[in-house]
Amino acid sequence: MCAKRFSQGRGPSQRQLRVAEVIRHRLAEVLTRGDVHDPELSRMSITVSEVTTSPDLKHATAYVMPLGGRDAEAALSALRRSRSELRHLVGAGLGLKFTPDLRFELDATFDRMDDTRRIFADPRVRADVDAPDTDDDRDDDR
Repeated sequence: MCAKRFSQGRGPSQRQLRVAEVIRHRLAEVLTRGDVHDPELSRMSITVSEVTTSPDLKHATAYVMPLGGRDAEAALSALRRSRSELRHLVGAGLGLKFTPDLRFELDATFDRMDDTRRIFADPRVRADVDAPDTDDDRDDDR
């Protein structure tokens, strides 16, 4: 879980993690089955990679990406348009007193992984990575 997604500087509680994971599974299940009445959303295959919740569990942010990353903005728009229906469908299987308000954001994890691969493919970086350790480097680590 990305630490930058938590504004208080400390990580989520065990309860937040549990609830977020249940929401993620339930949301993925609802989207996979095509339970939503939005025809555009029903045609899309969307991955729900992570869900984070606010400390009071009133808000949940789902990080999503359409299959292949194509039409990401259209998928995000469709999810936001169907937010209340998705909240109702997800809440039906949660078992919580209150269903969190759902928010949707594009998952940038895949873009960051591509950027990292690109950096490591650079010949200058590759030379640094493949360079043998010297005795001076080992002394600094002690």
